[in-house]
Amino acid sequence: DVQLQASGGGLVQAGGSLTLSCVVSGFTIDDYIIGWFRQAAGKEREGVSCFSSSTSTAVYAYSVKGRFTISSDNAKNTMYLQMNSLKPEDTAVYYCAAVSRDRGWDSCIPHGMDSWGKGTLVTVSS
Repeated sequence: DVQLQASGGGLVQAGGSLTLSCVVSGFTIDDYIIGWFRQAAGKEREGVSCFSSSTSTAVYAYSVKGRFTISSDNAKNTMYLQMNSLKPEDTAVYYCAAVSRDRGWDSCIPHGMDSWGKGTLVTVSS
């Protein structure tokens, strides 16, 4: 049974940093593409970043590139999203998600991911 549990959200001032964690179970991270998505109030869920630990390949949304870093610690069954230089427009509920690596990078979209964790709220004040 695939499960993901995100944590680490909170309130931070603009320009600050925050690290989100997502503990996973029921699958091997190496066999999956893992990702972070977010949904701001009144908006559609959007992709933030996806990562394949087997190939050490990461992709980022243009809006976060250079500020956010996705990673995983497979020994701890945990994925991370390091967020730096946060902006008020980064305010959203952040979700971790996963899809089998066999599905390919085209699955790195909200409707392409198979398994989701409950979200964690990130609020960036100006």
